[in-house]
Amino acid sequence: MGQESSSAAPTGRQAPASGPVRFKDRASRQMSGPAVVPPYPSRVDLHTHSRRSDGVLEPSDLVAAAAAAGVRVLGLADHDTLAGVRELYAPGMPDLPLDLVPAVEINSVAPGIESLWEGELHVVGLGVDPSDDAFEAALELQRRSRSIRFGMIVARLRELGLPIDAGVGSLALAPGSSLGRPQIARLLVQAGHALSVDAAMEGLLARGQPAYVRRQGLGPRDAIAAIRAAGGLPVLAHFADAPTRRDLIADLIAAGLGGLEVHYRHFDAATVTEMAALAAVLRLVPTGGSDYHGDGESYAAAHAALFVPDEDAVALFAALGRAAPTPSTARAAAR
Repeated sequence: MGQESSSAAPTGRQAPASGPVRFKDRASRQMSGPAVVPPYPSRVDLHTHSRRSDGVLEPSDLVAAAAAAGVRVLGLADHDTLAGVRELYAPGMPDLPLDLVPAVEINSVAPGIESLWEGELHVVGLGVDPSDDAFEAALELQRRSRSIRFGMIVARLRELGLPIDAGVGSLALAPGSSLGRPQIARLLVQAGHALSVDAAMEGLLARGQPAYVRRQGLGPRDAIAAIRAAGGLPVLAHFADAPTRRDLIADLIAAGLGGLEVHYRHFDAATVTEMAALAAVLRLVPTGGSDYHGDGESYAAAHAALFVPDEDAVALFAALGRAAPTPSTARAAAR
């Protein structure tokens, strides 16, 4: 990787007020300042999703799209599942055109922590071992909880006169896939009950709204411990309030948190600067990614607004105590 500076100086361009904005990216801080302008095309994206959770692309298609955009290190971090990673590393699959980091995102439930968006903290586990049986068992419990919640939301929508049952029957998910509200939001759009995925997520399906059902599952400390036990680096994802929640971050570090998502696609330049400073002071590994799902945009479009410096990947590999993965060694580990 090159040695260009990792600084991304803000310009007078304002962060977009509309467009593909994921509901879960939001925190109490508003992203209204100048946007980050990538100083060079990003070769690193450590946070993406495929159809094995709430993304729209097959894992292989996501990898191909990222490689075509110039990404050389990709983290596939589907929610509560490593099914996509295992598919990509399966015997007989072609060599990957980039270095794939096995990853997972856990939407940890934190009801005892005040002022959190939907009462959750999202923890991404980077570099986890796909063959770790104990970790897979924990993820399976998470997926079961998701499935129960999914069914309860579908039933509630039916009671509200907004049935999506026909669409649910056509989902045709692969084994090990993880269910979530974005799939429901897409079905609401298909059924004509919502104008867009974001409108459904921020309206009917949001916390306090008619079709909302509270999540069950691992708390943040348990999620961090499970990721550590599986050999991964636990990273607090897209938490823009981190600079003002130092006590909370300190508690999570004491529980084993090792990284902070600094270079997040939806952060404005001022937020990235503050997050980078916090990560440096607290000696957390800075990471970053697009959090690409695919609703209303191609990967190429998401990549154009993404900047994750090469140094993030270097720091990640160092923290994991390993060299950059290769398709052959990663495939062997996943068997």
